[in-house]
Amino acid sequence: MKKEDIIVGLDIGTTKIAAVVGRLDEYGRLNIVGVGHSPSQGLRRGVVININQTVASIQKAIEEAELMAGQPITRVYAGIAGDHIRSINSTGVISITNEDKIVTEDDVERVLETARAIALPMDREVLHVLPQEYTVDTQPGIKDPVGMSCTRLEAEVHIVTAAAAAAHNIINCIRQAGYDVADIVLEPYASSLAVLEDDERALGVGIVDIGGGTTDIAIFFDGSIRYTSVIGLGGEHVTADISHGLHTSREQAEEIKKKHGVAFQGLLEEDELIRVPGVGGRKPREISRAVLSGIIQPRMSEMLALAMREMEKSNIVDYLGAGIVFTGGAAMLEGLEELAERELGMPVKIGKPHINGGLVESVDSPMYATGVGLLQYAILYRDQEMEDPDDKGIGWVMSRLRRFFEDLFN
Repeated sequence: MKKEDIIVGLDIGTTKIAAVVGRLDEYGRLNIVGVGHSPSQGLRRGVVININQTVASIQKAIEEAELMAGQPITRVYAGIAGDHIRSINSTGVISITNEDKIVTEDDVERVLETARAIALPMDREVLHVLPQEYTVDTQPGIKDPVGMSCTRLEAEVHIVTAAAAAAHNIINCIRQAGYDVADIVLEPYASSLAVLEDDERALGVGIVDIGGGTTDIAIFFDGSIRYTSVIGLGGEHVTADISHGLHTSREQAEEIKKKHGVAFQGLLEEDELIRVPGVGGRKPREISRAVLSGIIQPRMSEMLALAMREMEKSNIVDYLGAGIVFTGGAAMLEGLEELAERELGMPVKIGKPHINGGLVESVDSPMYATGVGLLQYAILYRDQEMEDPDDKGIGWVMSRLRRFFEDLFN
């Protein structure tokens, strides 16, 4: 990637599709030069259910971003999520066979390939193989084993897989919209690149990305990703509850949630009345904001409880010294931070993308964490691009691993 080139992150969500355009300046710093978004049509829980509607939504978001950036877009880094995502930690072991017993980069590639060699069903595809740490003979906790002397090298990695059909349908929609796919990236991993600091990853932190249809989770400890998971609940379920409880349309319920919604009733010092439009010619009526909060808080509490249950499966949730960082559109809901601190019993913050240049105000929101994170991912992996999903063999995966290893540990 040349510094004058633009890079594009495409966040394909259940309720919205957002395109974020960035450019590297002469100092290698990322500047935001364009943002576009459109309502997401044709997806459910991150999975394509209508090709034509999804293609149209992608085109609208990217065309809006093109107009703002003043430059045509030809390729994108696309995010992927959904409850079809699965992950597993794996271990690989090799013997160091060269004469001087010094670990080389080729040895690292061999041990990572060994760790990746797990049995997968035919309908699943590897998205990421992320190194965690290495053991040199009997010494664990090594971040960069190259140049060390040993006879046995062991690698611990985190492998993320997706349903092959779901991944290929995303790629096909983008291509039918007229754009090339540089890579597909797990959305909570992308979000982590935009909102987390290095010391948070080292101390231990969980990122909870609350989207429209799903809530995506990633846990970091000692600088490496340790666990990922997806919950099939998101902000649209809160909207559905409001629509049902207040007897109004989904569109009106979404507007009411954004303007007046409160996730924690304890923040309501005094009650106020809000207007609820009628449906089918019925007259509008007024309800108290406390009633609205009484609908929202139980659903948010349920999502928090499910998220904690998933994080506990990592067996390191008690060591998350930096607590939990919330991102995604639903993280903007007033009172979420207070509710989460009370129910999770650990430090909580709302994560916004870290951007210093360009149209910063355009992406200064948790809802753009994934889009900006995809740009950060593109910078990390700018030397590798996906040519064809059907050609993604071990060589393509290993090239990504090598780049990840160099950027993370050097």
